[in-house]
Amino acid sequence: MPLLRSSKEPYEILGTKVINNDIFQDRFDVPRRYLKRITKTDLPELWTSNPEIYKILSTAADLESARQQLYAYLNRCEEKVFDVDNDLHILEKATVRESVRAFKSIIGPINEKRTQTSALSYLHRLAQGSSPADIPELDQGFIAEFVYLFRGVAGLSGIYSTFGIPEKRSIPDFISKDGRDAASSRSLFLDHQAAEAEKKIARYRTGLESAVIRKRHKNRAKILQAFDASPDDWLDYRWHLKRVIKTEEALARIVRLNSDERDAIRLAQQYRIPFGVTPFYAALMDPGRKRTDDHAVRAQVIPPLSYARFFAEHHTERGMVMDFMGEHDTSPIELVTRRYPEVLILKPYNSCSQICVYCQRNWEIEQVMDPKAAYPRQVVDAALDWIGSHKYIRDVLVTGGDPLVLTDAALKRIFDRLLRMKHVIRIRIGTRIPVVLPYRITDAFCALLEKCVEPGRREVCVVTHFEHPYEVTPESAEAVLKLRRAGISVYNQQVFTFENSRRFETVALRRSLRLIGVDPYYTFIAKGKEETEFCRVPIARILQERKEEARLFPGLDRTDEPVFNVPRLGKNHLRSWQDHRLIMILPDGRRVYEFHPWEKCITPVPPYNYTDVSIYAYLQRLKDHGEDPTQYKSIWYYY
Repeated sequence: MPLLRSSKEPYEILGTKVINNDIFQDRFDVPRRYLKRITKTDLPELWTSNPEIYKILSTAADLESARQQLYAYLNRCEEKVFDVDNDLHILEKATVRESVRAFKSIIGPINEKRTQTSALSYLHRLAQGSSPADIPELDQGFIAEFVYLFRGVAGLSGIYSTFGIPEKRSIPDFISKDGRDAASSRSLFLDHQAAEAEKKIARYRTGLESAVIRKRHKNRAKILQAFDASPDDWLDYRWHLKRVIKTEEALARIVRLNSDERDAIRLAQQYRIPFGVTPFYAALMDPGRKRTDDHAVRAQVIPPLSYARFFAEHHTERGMVMDFMGEHDTSPIELVTRRYPEVLILKPYNSCSQICVYCQRNWEIEQVMDPKAAYPRQVVDAALDWIGSHKYIRDVLVTGGDPLVLTDAALKRIFDRLLRMKHVIRIRIGTRIPVVLPYRITDAFCALLEKCVEPGRREVCVVTHFEHPYEVTPESAEAVLKLRRAGISVYNQQVFTFENSRRFETVALRRSLRLIGVDPYYTFIAKGKEETEFCRVPIARILQERKEEARLFPGLDRTDEPVFNVPRLGKNHLRSWQDHRLIMILPDGRRVYEFHPWEKCITPVPPYNYTDVSIYAYLQRLKDHGEDPTQYKSIWYYY
């Protein structure tokens, strides 16, 4: 089987082509230690989690008989929820309904056809006595999914109590009180919730803490010494751009690197894999080996060895293999990407001051500050002419690469053209510069942007990309303040990855951002790019984060929307069942989701099948990083 097939390969379903992202591709970058084959000792927990399902599966004469009996059983479970007299917790009823819905979808024949697999057939074989050794593709992640699903349909999720019936101590006492007495009791309850949340937030240090600032001043001195530079040089963004760190030797003079990091950076040099770190951002890394605080900073730019090997293997074909978002199919003219009626992307510069390892456009960037990254004037003009001829474009996102690597003069020329287009009422600038090189936000640049703002007629905003509170620095705060004084709004798009997905880690980022004047805007689940599976997180985790962590804090701290960017289709709002649904559990425990296009009620655009990462493997990985997986146990019931 080939490593990758085309992500555009369709198959016909009821006369409709459904784009699929190759559910059965071999995974290049799954940490193998998290994949565990099942044994006979894993089965008792599965069958005791719902004996009635086991009875159906073990006695059914064939697969179709098992399917029909399961449908009947699930209908009974759902009907029980609506009975006047039942012993279910009122909130457990909601879990039952959602679990039943997911289970019915998973055993649906149409979804078996779409995904080319049948979870039901594996369950049937196991219940009929097949040895796990005869089904080597089955992983413990598969068993875990169905243990929780079996419990969920029976009202035994364990979220509200051990045995489904709520225990007295699980119900807050203010429910049984009235008036001021109830209010006082509730206030104490809320104090407890806040105290627990604050305790967890305190685990994550920010770049605004005095101890961290002092440590980074030492890092800065070490870097200046390595480059034989002065403190004045440090404040000049052009000095940083000319000295972007691109080699293992240069970075190793500043921070300690392990053998995998060294090998990965060497491969990056050899195969023109985009890698680079600004001196400013290198100063955010802790020089020692612990990586307790700076793990997300390092992970942002130092590629894992498996990622580098994947790039090396596909270096001659990466233009098609790694174009996950299908930008080839949404670019009507060079430098322009358009997926929505009134919004488009303009990419005048095809590189950055440093590269994020999971970059959406890593397939078209070969090196940091590539001399070829600046397009000829006639190419940029052609793209601007195209925008000018399409009068329904209201919002132009100038991004790349990172457009702020360009000079003020080059940017002014682009902005001047856009300002002459009366139909363009918003100019957005997509940049990570406030994080990785905030000195680039000069007074002159802010004055340039301020002249583009016309209240009531046109707005200008910056959309940046902080990943972790450890990236939020006094220098970033000053840069944001300059922009806001010029009338420029600043928003953040966070990519939700393994490195910022622990309990309350993203909450800590949101709070830090709000305190420096940045509004959380989008939180993206990391895209399903095969080469970046090391950083991906289950969709269920971002839903859990929104409900159980973000929701505890003021509305202005959680203005971001959790989304998944569907290839060729655009952003899908993850909080809505209407936009996606679970359709299968694969043998290795990965969920398959059917994503619906945002315009599905406007025009019949076909859906997209997406294969998620395994919840079980994710939790095991968290455990290896010192987390308690039981703190995440409700994750299984976020569909």
